[in-house]
Amino acid sequence: MSTTFISGGTVVSATGRGAADVLIDGERIVALLEPGTTVLGSDLAATADTVIDATGKYVIPGGIDAHTHMSMPFGGTNASDTFETGTRAAAWGGTTTIVDFAVQKFGERLEDSLATWHAMAGGECAVDYAFHQIVGDVNSASLSAIRGLQDEGITSFKLFMAYPGVFYSDDAQILRAMQVSADTGLLTMMHAENGPAIDVLVEQLLAQGKTDPYYHGVARAWQLEEEATHRAIMLAQLTGAPLYVVHVSAKQAVAQLAAARDQGQNVYGETCPQYLYLSLEDQLGAPGFEGAKWVCSTPLRSKHEHHQDEVWQALRTNDLQMVSTDHCPFCMKGQKDMGIGDFSKIPNGIGSVEHRMDLMYQGVVSGKITLERWVEITSTTPARMFGMYGRKGVLAPGADADIVVYDPNGHTSIGLEKTHHMNLDYSAWEGFEIDGHVDTVLSRGKVIVDDGQYLGRKGDGRFVHRALSQYLI
Repeated sequence: MSTTFISGGTVVSATGRGAADVLIDGERIVALLEPGTTVLGSDLAATADTVIDATGKYVIPGGIDAHTHMSMPFGGTNASDTFETGTRAAAWGGTTTIVDFAVQKFGERLEDSLATWHAMAGGECAVDYAFHQIVGDVNSASLSAIRGLQDEGITSFKLFMAYPGVFYSDDAQILRAMQVSADTGLLTMMHAENGPAIDVLVEQLLAQGKTDPYYHGVARAWQLEEEATHRAIMLAQLTGAPLYVVHVSAKQAVAQLAAARDQGQNVYGETCPQYLYLSLEDQLGAPGFEGAKWVCSTPLRSKHEHHQDEVWQALRTNDLQMVSTDHCPFCMKGQKDMGIGDFSKIPNGIGSVEHRMDLMYQGVVSGKITLERWVEITSTTPARMFGMYGRKGVLAPGADADIVVYDPNGHTSIGLEKTHHMNLDYSAWEGFEIDGHVDTVLSRGKVIVDDGQYLGRKGDGRFVHRALSQYLI
Protein backbone atom coordinates (compact mmCIF):
# COMPACT_ATOMS: atom_id res chain seq x y z
CA MET A 1 0.00 0.00 0.00
CA SER A 2 1.10 3.57 -0.64
CA THR A 3 1.58 6.08 2.18
CA THR A 4 0.44 9.69 2.34
CA PHE A 5 1.73 12.29 4.78
CA ILE A 6 -0.21 15.49 5.51
CA SER A 7 2.11 17.93 7.25
CA GLY A 8 2.02 21.39 8.76
CA GLY A 9 -1.73 21.71 9.24
CA THR A 10 -4.05 22.35 12.16
CA VAL A 11 -6.12 19.25 12.81
CA VAL A 12 -9.65 20.22 13.89
CA SER A 13 -12.04 17.84 15.63
CA ALA A 14 -15.38 18.26 17.35
CA THR A 15 -13.55 18.70 20.65
CA GLY A 16 -10.54 20.82 19.81
CA ARG A 17 -7.76 21.79 17.45
CA GLY A 18 -3.99 21.55 17.37
CA ALA A 19 -0.93 21.25 15.18
CA ALA A 20 -0.52 17.66 14.01
CA ASP A 21 0.67 15.67 11.03
CA VAL A 22 -1.44 12.84 9.62
CA LEU A 23 0.03 9.59 8.34
CA ILE A 24 -2.07 7.45 6.00
CA ASP A 25 -1.28 3.92 4.88
CA GLY A 26 -3.50 2.81 2.02
CA GLU A 27 -7.11 3.66 2.84
CA ARG A 28 -6.75 4.21 6.59
CA ILE A 29 -5.25 6.73 8.97
CA VAL A 30 -2.47 5.08 10.97
CA ALA A 31 -1.24 7.96 13.13
CA LEU A 32 -1.64 11.58 14.19
CA LEU A 33 1.82 12.83 15.07
CA GLU A 34 3.41 15.81 16.71
CA PRO A 35 5.00 17.95 13.99
CA GLY A 36 8.60 16.95 13.36
CA THR A 37 8.17 13.39 14.64
CA THR A 38 10.55 10.87 13.10
CA VAL A 39 10.07 7.11 12.88
CA LEU A 40 13.20 5.00 13.36
CA GLY A 41 15.18 8.11 12.62
CA SER A 42 13.43 8.73 9.31
CA ASP A 43 11.70 11.94 8.28
CA LEU A 44 8.20 10.87 7.25
CA ALA A 45 7.94 13.60 4.66
CA ALA A 46 11.00 12.14 2.96
CA THR A 47 9.80 8.55 2.98
CA ALA A 48 6.07 8.86 2.22
CA ASP A 49 4.86 8.18 -1.31
CA THR A 50 2.75 11.36 -1.31
CA VAL A 51 3.23 14.50 0.79
CA ILE A 52 0.54 17.15 1.18
CA ASP A 53 1.64 20.49 2.62
CA ALA A 54 -1.18 21.82 4.80
CA THR A 55 0.73 24.73 6.31
CA GLY A 56 -1.68 27.46 7.38
CA LYS A 57 -4.67 25.26 6.65
CA TYR A 58 -7.20 23.17 8.56
CA VAL A 59 -7.20 19.39 8.30
CA ILE A 60 -10.67 18.03 9.02
CA PRO A 61 -12.63 14.79 8.59
CA GLY A 62 -14.48 14.60 5.30
CA GLY A 63 -18.01 15.95 5.34
CA ILE A 64 -20.98 13.60 5.70
CA ASP A 65 -24.23 14.74 4.08
CA ALA A 66 -26.81 12.51 5.72
CA HIS A 67 -29.79 13.64 3.63
CA THR A 68 -29.60 13.51 -0.17
CA HIS A 69 -31.96 12.42 -2.94
CA MET A 70 -30.09 11.44 -6.09
CA SER A 71 -32.40 10.63 -9.01
CA MET A 72 -35.40 10.73 -6.69
CA PRO A 73 -38.79 10.51 -8.45
CA PHE A 74 -41.00 13.44 -7.50
CA GLY A 75 -43.84 15.36 -9.12
CA GLY A 76 -43.70 13.54 -12.43
CA THR A 77 -39.95 13.91 -12.88
CA ASN A 78 -36.68 12.87 -11.23
CA ALA A 79 -34.05 14.81 -9.33
CA SER A 80 -31.56 16.04 -11.91
CA ASP A 81 -28.42 14.79 -10.15
CA THR A 82 -27.60 11.13 -10.61
CA PHE A 83 -25.40 9.25 -8.18
CA GLU A 84 -22.51 9.93 -10.55
CA THR A 85 -23.00 13.69 -10.94
CA GLY A 86 -24.22 14.31 -7.39
CA THR A 87 -21.37 12.52 -5.63
CA ARG A 88 -18.80 14.17 -7.91
CA ALA A 89 -20.21 17.56 -6.89
CA ALA A 90 -20.13 16.45 -3.26
CA ALA A 91 -16.44 15.63 -3.60
CA TRP A 92 -15.68 19.07 -5.01
CA GLY A 93 -17.27 20.56 -1.90
CA GLY A 94 -15.45 18.42 0.67
CA THR A 95 -18.21 15.88 1.32
CA THR A 96 -16.81 12.35 1.25
CA THR A 97 -19.90 10.36 2.31
CA ILE A 98 -23.58 10.76 1.49
CA VAL A 99 -26.58 8.95 2.95
CA ASP A 100 -29.29 8.77 0.30
CA PHE A 101 -32.85 7.44 0.50
CA ALA A 102 -34.11 4.24 -1.07
CA VAL A 103 -37.71 5.05 -2.00
CA GLN A 104 -40.52 2.55 -1.52
CA LYS A 105 -43.51 3.64 -3.59
CA PHE A 106 -47.08 2.73 -2.69
CA GLY A 107 -47.82 -0.86 -3.66
CA GLU A 108 -44.12 -1.77 -3.97
CA ARG A 109 -42.27 -4.31 -1.86
CA LEU A 110 -39.80 -2.57 0.41
CA GLU A 111 -37.09 -5.08 -0.50
CA ASP A 112 -37.54 -4.33 -4.19
CA SER A 113 -37.15 -0.59 -3.65
CA LEU A 114 -33.87 -1.14 -1.84
CA ALA A 115 -32.61 -3.37 -4.65
CA THR A 116 -33.48 -0.62 -7.15
CA TRP A 117 -31.40 1.94 -5.25
CA HIS A 118 -28.45 -0.40 -4.96
CA ALA A 119 -28.61 -0.91 -8.71
CA MET A 120 -28.71 2.85 -9.36
CA ALA A 121 -25.80 3.68 -7.04
CA GLY A 122 -23.53 0.69 -7.49
CA GLY A 123 -20.43 1.55 -9.50
CA GLU A 124 -21.59 5.15 -10.01
CA CYS A 125 -20.50 7.03 -6.90
CA ALA A 126 -17.39 9.18 -6.59
CA VAL A 127 -17.50 9.02 -2.79
CA ASP A 128 -18.79 6.52 -0.25
CA TYR A 129 -22.53 6.19 0.19
CA ALA A 130 -25.13 4.65 2.47
CA PHE A 131 -28.91 4.44 2.50
CA HIS A 132 -31.88 5.29 4.64
CA GLN A 133 -35.15 3.57 3.70
CA ILE A 134 -38.26 5.57 2.83
CA VAL A 135 -41.35 3.60 3.81
CA GLY A 136 -44.03 4.87 1.46
CA ASP A 137 -46.52 2.09 2.10
CA VAL A 138 -46.80 1.09 5.75
CA ASN A 139 -48.49 -2.32 5.83
CA SER A 140 -47.85 -5.68 7.47
CA ALA A 141 -45.37 -6.74 4.77
CA SER A 142 -43.30 -3.56 4.93
CA LEU A 143 -43.36 -3.56 8.74
CA SER A 144 -41.92 -7.06 8.62
CA ALA A 145 -39.32 -5.98 6.06
CA ILE A 146 -38.22 -3.08 8.25
CA ARG A 147 -37.04 -5.62 10.82
CA GLY A 148 -34.57 -6.98 8.30
CA LEU A 149 -33.03 -3.62 7.37
CA GLN A 150 -30.22 -3.80 9.91
CA ASP A 151 -28.89 -6.93 8.23
CA GLU A 152 -28.65 -4.84 5.05
CA GLY A 153 -26.62 -2.15 6.80
CA ILE A 154 -29.57 0.24 6.95
CA THR A 155 -30.51 1.39 10.43
CA SER A 156 -32.93 4.24 9.81
CA PHE A 157 -36.18 4.65 7.94
CA LYS A 158 -38.19 7.70 6.95
CA LEU A 159 -41.91 8.40 7.13
CA PHE A 160 -43.86 11.34 5.71
CA MET A 161 -46.65 13.25 7.42
CA ALA A 162 -46.92 15.23 4.16
CA TYR A 163 -47.79 14.46 0.52
CA PRO A 164 -51.13 12.58 0.75
CA GLY A 165 -51.48 10.13 -2.10
CA VAL A 166 -47.71 9.91 -2.59
CA PHE A 167 -45.67 9.17 0.55
CA TYR A 168 -48.12 10.09 3.32
CA SER A 169 -48.55 7.92 6.41
CA ASP A 170 -51.44 8.50 8.79
CA ASP A 171 -51.08 8.43 12.57
CA ALA A 172 -52.02 4.77 12.85
CA GLN A 173 -49.35 3.79 10.32
CA ILE A 174 -46.77 5.97 12.05
CA LEU A 175 -47.65 4.39 15.39
CA ARG A 176 -47.13 0.88 14.03
CA ALA A 177 -43.84 1.78 12.37
CA MET A 178 -42.57 3.50 15.51
CA GLN A 179 -43.39 0.38 17.53
CA VAL A 180 -41.02 -1.51 15.24
CA SER A 181 -38.45 1.27 15.69
CA ALA A 182 -38.67 0.97 19.47
CA ASP A 183 -38.37 -2.81 19.28
CA THR A 184 -35.38 -2.91 16.93
CA GLY A 185 -33.43 0.26 17.78
CA LEU A 186 -33.79 1.55 14.23
CA LEU A 187 -34.09 5.33 14.01
CA THR A 188 -37.40 6.77 12.79
CA MET A 189 -36.85 9.81 10.54
CA MET A 190 -39.83 12.10 9.99
CA HIS A 191 -40.86 14.66 7.42
CA ALA A 192 -43.02 16.66 9.81
CA GLU A 193 -45.67 18.75 8.04
CA ASN A 194 -49.44 18.35 8.23
CA GLY A 195 -50.05 17.24 4.65
CA PRO A 196 -53.87 17.13 4.57
CA ALA A 197 -54.10 20.66 5.98
CA ILE A 198 -51.51 21.89 3.49
CA ASP A 199 -53.57 20.45 0.64
CA VAL A 200 -56.59 22.47 1.78
CA LEU A 201 -54.58 25.69 1.83
CA VAL A 202 -53.09 24.94 -1.59
CA GLU A 203 -56.55 24.43 -3.06
CA GLN A 204 -57.83 27.66 -1.53
CA LEU A 205 -54.87 29.76 -2.66
CA LEU A 206 -55.05 28.49 -6.23
CA ALA A 207 -58.79 29.21 -6.29
CA GLN A 208 -57.95 32.80 -5.32
CA GLY A 209 -55.54 33.09 -8.25
CA LYS A 210 -52.49 33.04 -6.00
CA THR A 211 -50.30 30.84 -8.15
CA ASP A 212 -46.76 32.25 -7.79
CA PRO A 213 -43.95 30.34 -6.05
CA TYR A 214 -44.25 32.64 -3.02
CA TYR A 215 -47.51 30.93 -2.08
CA HIS A 216 -45.75 27.59 -1.72
CA GLY A 217 -44.39 29.06 1.50
CA VAL A 218 -47.75 30.47 2.53
CA ALA A 219 -49.49 27.11 2.08
CA ARG A 220 -46.86 25.29 4.14
CA ALA A 221 -47.27 27.58 7.15
CA TRP A 222 -45.01 27.22 10.17
CA GLN A 223 -48.01 26.17 12.30
CA LEU A 224 -48.30 23.02 10.19
CA GLU A 225 -44.63 22.19 10.75
CA GLU A 226 -44.90 22.83 14.49
CA GLU A 227 -48.10 20.79 14.81
CA ALA A 228 -46.69 17.81 12.93
CA THR A 229 -43.42 17.96 14.85
CA HIS A 230 -45.33 17.91 18.14
CA ARG A 231 -47.50 15.03 16.97
CA ALA A 232 -44.46 13.02 15.90
CA ILE A 233 -42.83 13.67 19.27
CA MET A 234 -45.94 12.49 21.11
CA LEU A 235 -46.17 9.29 19.09
CA ALA A 236 -42.47 8.67 19.68
CA GLN A 237 -42.94 9.23 23.40
CA LEU A 238 -45.88 6.81 23.46
CA THR A 239 -43.98 4.06 21.65
CA GLY A 240 -40.49 4.68 23.00
CA ALA A 241 -39.11 5.10 19.49
CA PRO A 242 -36.07 7.29 18.81
CA LEU A 243 -37.07 10.15 16.49
CA TYR A 244 -35.08 12.28 14.06
CA VAL A 245 -36.94 15.16 12.39
CA VAL A 246 -35.53 16.17 9.02
CA HIS A 247 -35.13 19.65 7.47
CA VAL A 248 -36.39 21.69 10.44
CA SER A 249 -37.05 25.26 9.32
CA ALA A 250 -39.52 26.88 11.77
CA LYS A 251 -38.37 28.20 15.12
CA GLN A 252 -41.57 26.83 16.67
CA ALA A 253 -40.67 23.30 15.54
CA VAL A 254 -37.23 23.79 17.07
CA ALA A 255 -38.92 24.71 20.36
CA GLN A 256 -40.95 21.50 20.29
CA LEU A 257 -37.78 19.43 19.85
CA ALA A 258 -35.95 21.35 22.57
CA ALA A 259 -38.80 20.85 25.04
CA ALA A 260 -38.91 17.12 24.40
CA ARG A 261 -35.14 16.81 24.76
CA ASP A 262 -35.31 18.74 28.04
CA GLN A 263 -37.60 15.96 29.26
CA GLY A 264 -35.00 13.35 28.30
CA GLN A 265 -36.74 12.09 25.18
CA ASN A 266 -34.71 10.53 22.37
CA VAL A 267 -35.58 13.16 19.74
CA TYR A 268 -33.21 14.92 17.37
CA GLY A 269 -33.34 17.30 14.45
CA GLU A 270 -31.40 18.52 11.46
CA THR A 271 -31.59 21.71 9.52
CA CYS A 272 -30.25 22.69 6.09
CA PRO A 273 -28.25 25.65 4.76
CA GLN A 274 -31.28 27.12 3.01
CA TYR A 275 -33.03 27.66 6.33
CA LEU A 276 -30.03 29.52 7.70
CA TYR A 277 -29.39 31.90 4.79
CA LEU A 278 -32.47 32.18 2.57
CA SER A 279 -35.96 33.57 3.18
CA LEU A 280 -39.57 33.59 2.06
CA GLU A 281 -39.36 37.24 1.06
CA ASP A 282 -36.00 37.41 -0.72
CA GLN A 283 -35.97 34.08 -2.56
CA LEU A 284 -39.46 32.55 -2.82
CA GLY A 285 -40.83 36.07 -3.33
CA ALA A 286 -38.46 36.88 -6.20
CA PRO A 287 -40.16 38.52 -9.22
CA GLY A 288 -42.14 36.45 -11.67
CA PHE A 289 -41.42 32.74 -11.64
CA GLU A 290 -37.87 33.20 -10.36
CA GLY A 291 -38.86 32.07 -6.87
CA ALA A 292 -39.35 28.53 -8.19
CA LYS A 293 -35.58 28.08 -7.86
CA TRP A 294 -36.03 27.95 -4.09
CA VAL A 295 -39.21 25.87 -3.78
CA CYS A 296 -38.48 23.13 -1.26
CA SER A 297 -40.29 21.49 1.64
CA THR A 298 -40.29 22.44 4.41
CA PRO A 299 -40.29 25.93 2.81
CA LEU A 300 -38.09 28.93 3.38
CA ARG A 301 -39.35 30.97 6.32
CA SER A 302 -39.94 34.69 6.81
CA LYS A 303 -36.87 36.70 7.76
CA HIS A 304 -39.13 39.10 9.64
CA GLU A 305 -40.11 36.34 12.07
CA HIS A 306 -36.43 35.59 12.81
CA HIS A 307 -36.58 31.87 12.06
CA GLN A 308 -33.04 31.94 10.66
CA ASP A 309 -31.57 33.45 13.84
CA GLU A 310 -33.36 30.90 16.01
CA VAL A 311 -32.16 27.98 13.89
CA TRP A 312 -28.57 29.22 14.13
CA GLN A 313 -29.00 29.45 17.89
CA ALA A 314 -30.35 25.89 18.02
CA LEU A 315 -27.19 24.70 16.30
CA ARG A 316 -25.10 26.46 18.94
CA THR A 317 -27.10 24.98 21.84
CA ASN A 318 -27.41 21.49 20.29
CA ASP A 319 -31.19 21.69 20.16
CA LEU A 320 -30.52 20.86 16.51
CA GLN A 321 -27.69 18.40 16.09
CA MET A 322 -26.52 18.64 12.51
CA VAL A 323 -26.77 20.20 9.06
CA SER A 324 -27.64 18.18 5.96
CA THR A 325 -28.74 19.49 2.57
CA ASP A 326 -31.88 17.60 1.54
CA HIS A 327 -30.17 17.79 -1.84
CA CYS A 328 -32.94 17.17 -4.38
CA PRO A 329 -32.22 19.35 -7.41
CA PHE A 330 -34.50 20.12 -10.33
CA CYS A 331 -33.64 22.25 -13.36
CA MET A 332 -35.67 25.35 -14.11
CA LYS A 333 -36.12 24.34 -17.76
CA GLY A 334 -38.24 21.23 -18.18
CA GLN A 335 -38.76 20.60 -14.46
CA LYS A 336 -39.44 23.59 -12.21
CA ASP A 337 -41.28 25.29 -15.08
CA MET A 338 -43.96 22.58 -14.92
CA GLY A 339 -45.38 24.76 -12.15
CA ILE A 340 -45.82 27.98 -14.11
CA GLY A 341 -49.34 29.11 -13.20
CA ASP A 342 -49.65 26.55 -10.38
CA PHE A 343 -47.04 26.58 -7.60
CA SER A 344 -48.22 23.16 -6.39
CA LYS A 345 -46.76 21.57 -9.53
CA ILE A 346 -43.24 22.91 -8.97
CA PRO A 347 -40.97 19.98 -8.01
CA ASN A 348 -39.77 20.52 -4.45
CA GLY A 349 -36.02 20.68 -4.03
CA ILE A 350 -32.79 22.67 -3.89
CA GLY A 351 -29.27 21.66 -4.91
CA SER A 352 -26.69 22.22 -2.16
CA VAL A 353 -24.53 19.11 -1.80
CA GLU A 354 -21.52 20.90 -3.27
CA HIS A 355 -21.74 23.95 -1.00
CA ARG A 356 -22.70 22.74 2.48
CA MET A 357 -19.19 22.65 3.93
CA ASP A 358 -18.39 26.14 2.60
CA LEU A 359 -21.70 27.65 3.67
CA MET A 360 -21.32 26.32 7.17
CA TYR A 361 -17.71 27.49 7.36
CA GLN A 362 -18.99 30.99 6.62
CA GLY A 363 -20.92 30.59 9.86
CA VAL A 364 -17.55 30.22 11.59
CA VAL A 365 -16.25 33.36 9.91
CA SER A 366 -19.33 35.34 10.98
CA GLY A 367 -19.10 34.07 14.56
CA LYS A 368 -22.32 32.06 14.52
CA ILE A 369 -20.60 28.75 15.30
CA THR A 370 -17.12 27.70 16.38
CA LEU A 371 -14.58 25.92 14.22
CA GLU A 372 -15.07 22.76 16.28
CA ARG A 373 -18.84 22.97 15.98
CA TRP A 374 -18.45 23.25 12.19
CA VAL A 375 -16.71 19.87 12.15
CA GLU A 376 -19.20 18.42 14.62
CA ILE A 377 -22.39 19.31 12.74
CA THR A 378 -21.08 18.50 9.26
CA SER A 379 -19.15 15.30 9.95
CA THR A 380 -18.81 13.91 13.47
CA THR A 381 -22.47 13.99 14.54
CA PRO A 382 -23.74 12.57 11.22
CA ALA A 383 -21.28 9.69 11.68
CA ARG A 384 -22.46 9.07 15.24
CA MET A 385 -26.16 9.57 14.51
CA PHE A 386 -26.13 7.12 11.63
CA GLY A 387 -23.80 4.39 12.85
CA MET A 388 -20.56 5.19 11.04
CA TYR A 389 -18.43 6.78 13.77
CA GLY A 390 -14.92 5.45 14.18
CA ARG A 391 -14.74 4.68 10.51
CA LYS A 392 -16.14 8.05 9.40
CA GLY A 393 -16.40 11.47 11.02
CA VAL A 394 -13.08 11.47 12.87
CA LEU A 395 -9.36 11.72 12.23
CA ALA A 396 -7.95 8.88 14.32
CA PRO A 397 -5.91 5.72 13.83
CA GLY A 398 -8.02 3.08 12.11
CA ALA A 399 -10.49 5.53 10.58
CA ASP A 400 -11.01 5.79 6.84
CA ALA A 401 -8.71 8.46 5.42
CA ASP A 402 -11.60 10.73 4.41
CA ILE A 403 -9.90 14.08 4.84
CA VAL A 404 -10.33 17.68 3.71
CA VAL A 405 -7.55 20.25 3.69
CA TYR A 406 -9.37 23.57 4.03
CA ASP A 407 -7.73 26.94 3.47
CA PRO A 408 -9.17 29.66 5.74
CA ASN A 409 -7.24 32.26 3.73
CA GLY A 410 -8.72 31.10 0.45
CA HIS A 411 -11.92 32.35 -1.16
CA THR A 412 -14.83 30.67 -2.91
CA SER A 413 -17.28 32.50 -5.17
CA ILE A 414 -20.39 30.39 -5.68
CA GLY A 415 -22.18 30.64 -8.99
CA LEU A 416 -23.20 28.73 -12.09
CA GLU A 417 -20.16 29.88 -14.06
CA LYS A 418 -17.74 29.72 -11.13
CA THR A 419 -17.75 26.69 -8.82
CA HIS A 420 -20.78 24.76 -10.00
CA HIS A 421 -20.53 21.00 -10.64
CA MET A 422 -24.08 19.85 -9.90
CA ASN A 423 -26.33 18.80 -12.78
CA LEU A 424 -28.42 21.96 -12.64
CA ASP A 425 -29.09 24.88 -14.98
CA TYR A 426 -28.96 27.44 -12.14
CA SER A 427 -27.44 27.87 -8.71
CA ALA A 428 -29.60 28.42 -5.65
CA TRP A 429 -26.51 30.04 -4.11
CA GLU A 430 -25.62 32.38 -6.97
CA GLY A 431 -23.47 35.25 -5.74
CA PHE A 432 -22.60 33.85 -2.32
CA GLU A 433 -19.02 34.61 -1.28
CA ILE A 434 -17.17 32.29 1.11
CA ASP A 435 -14.09 33.32 3.10
CA GLY A 436 -12.46 29.90 2.78
CA HIS A 437 -11.72 27.22 0.21
CA VAL A 438 -11.65 23.44 -0.15
CA ASP A 439 -8.11 22.78 -1.37
CA THR A 440 -7.61 19.01 -1.19
CA VAL A 441 -10.04 16.13 -0.65
CA LEU A 442 -9.10 12.54 0.10
CA SER A 443 -11.56 9.66 0.02
CA ARG A 444 -10.22 6.54 1.74
CA GLY A 445 -6.68 7.79 1.17
CA LYS A 446 -7.08 8.65 -2.50
CA VAL A 447 -6.77 12.30 -3.50
CA ILE A 448 -9.90 13.03 -5.49
CA VAL A 449 -9.79 16.85 -5.56
CA ASP A 450 -6.60 18.89 -5.48
CA ASP A 451 -5.69 22.44 -6.49
CA GLY A 452 -8.77 22.95 -8.63
CA GLN A 453 -8.55 19.57 -10.36
CA TYR A 454 -10.89 16.61 -10.06
CA LEU A 455 -8.88 13.40 -9.82
CA GLY A 456 -11.59 10.94 -8.84
CA ARG A 457 -13.86 8.80 -10.93
CA LYS A 458 -17.21 7.11 -10.69
CA GLY A 459 -16.98 3.81 -8.90
CA ASP A 460 -14.47 5.10 -6.34
CA GLY A 461 -17.26 5.20 -3.76
CA ARG A 462 -18.32 2.13 -1.81
CA PHE A 463 -21.50 1.24 0.06
CA VAL A 464 -21.18 1.80 3.81
CA HIS A 465 -22.83 -0.87 5.95
CA ARG A 466 -24.12 1.13 8.94
CA ALA A 467 -24.56 0.08 12.55
CA LEU A 468 -27.25 1.28 14.95
CA SER A 469 -26.98 4.91 16.00
CA GLN A 470 -24.18 5.75 18.41
CA TYR A 471 -25.88 9.03 19.37
CA LEU A 472 -29.02 7.91 21.15
CA ILE A 473 -29.44 8.34 24.88
